[in-house]
Amino acid sequence: MHDIRFIRDNPEALDRALRRRGLSGEAQRLIALDEKRRAKILELETAQARRNAASREIGEAMKKKDEEKAKGLLIEVAALKESIPALEAEEKKASKELDDALAEIPNLPLDDVPDGKDASDNVERHRFGAKRAYVFTPKQHFDLGEALGQMDFETAAKLSGARFVVLQKGLARLERALGQFFLDVHTTDHGYTEVAPPLLVRDDVMFGTAQLPKFREDQFIATNDIFFRESFNQAINEHDCGTLPEGVDVARRIGQLTAARNLWLIPTAEVSLTNLVRESILGEAQLPIRVTAGTPCFRAEAGAAGKDTRGMIRQHQFNKVELVSVTTPEQSKDEHERMLSCAEEVLRRLDLHYRVVTLCTGDMGFAAQKTYDIEVWLSGQGAYREISSCSNCGEFQARRMNARYRSKEGRQLRHVHTLNGSGVAVGRALIAVMETYQQEDGAIAVPEVLAPYMGGMKKIER
Repeated sequence: MHDIRFIRDNPEALDRALRRRGLSGEAQRLIALDEKRRAKILELETAQARRNAASREIGEAMKKKDEEKAKGLLIEVAALKESIPALEAEEKKASKELDDALAEIPNLPLDDVPDGKDASDNVERHRFGAKRAYVFTPKQHFDLGEALGQMDFETAAKLSGARFVVLQKGLARLERALGQFFLDVHTTDHGYTEVAPPLLVRDDVMFGTAQLPKFREDQFIATNDIFFRESFNQAINEHDCGTLPEGVDVARRIGQLTAARNLWLIPTAEVSLTNLVRESILGEAQLPIRVTAGTPCFRAEAGAAGKDTRGMIRQHQFNKVELVSVTTPEQSKDEHERMLSCAEEVLRRLDLHYRVVTLCTGDMGFAAQKTYDIEVWLSGQGAYREISSCSNCGEFQARRMNARYRSKEGRQLRHVHTLNGSGVAVGRALIAVMETYQQEDGAIAVPEVLAPYMGGMKKIER
């Protein structure tokens, strides 16, 4: 979310930054909406001020027994009282138009983010390890898993449809081991506090981290007959008591109340963890805050038709360990580098070959100022695939959440900076381990660091 005052004062800077993200002409459109809003505010405030002044003048006229003047003022006040609700509605509408427009504007890229249109313009930063050589042709994870009899997409489709999987036996345990290993490293060695957050959240929480409104189609919403019944009963009660909002009938009110009670399945624990500081004022001494969580994540993958249709690369439900930091503006750049190193470390301990790329402006996420992707090498697929994305969002999410901190001197309130990163995606880590550690006979060797989590199992076999 952007500060309209900054946009008014720096329209060229906004347009210059947005042109790097493929957008143009936004500053003048936003300023025009703001001028409309300010005009409506002025009109409303003028009417309210005149109503208050006229009310005082009525008293003075009555004291002077000037009935004619008092009568005229009473007529004027009555007219103003009648017109003010309409002016309030116009002001709210104009404010909402501006807020909605601002909510659709992505974050501004930092100066050192490379320009580009898509992933082909991302810039490689460094690599770890090397591609393994095999005396056989390596297989993809789904061929390995199905041959082991421990990765079942057919049964998952019967249960839930496409883009789900049932893991069993050694592979189920290996996935659990990876998640526990990541959490143990991040909490014990990297100083993150483990959190078990809700998986269902409200609209304003999804708005805070910018999943809503722009990416509504990528989310799963949880609706319930109970929500509808509660909304129905409340709307009927408001109707009977005469407290329905002005201009709203029962049917529309039921829709409003039901929507307010709906909950969203989190697409990433970033949503819950970042919003832990929403609508709060922190002390500077509390920062940085570093939290982590291992959760299921749910994504509709609305734009993924035809992509990665086989296997576990792109699922509607998957497990991920998330890292979130909340910092001062001065800390966020260094914290971004630190977060990247934490995500890299778990892959290094698994001895997985990967590369780190800096995303270009055309491939960067909506809420990010700058993003590093870690791409792990998948031997069976013969390609690098994203396994972690670490982003510095600056104050973009903090403005949407109203998350601030008070400086040490106590004189200034400032928005915090927020950062998030995968530490890492558990399902994709499972794929990487399977394809990297596969044996000629189709077995999967267990990485040494996971031995304590696998009950002595050194190899996953049929």
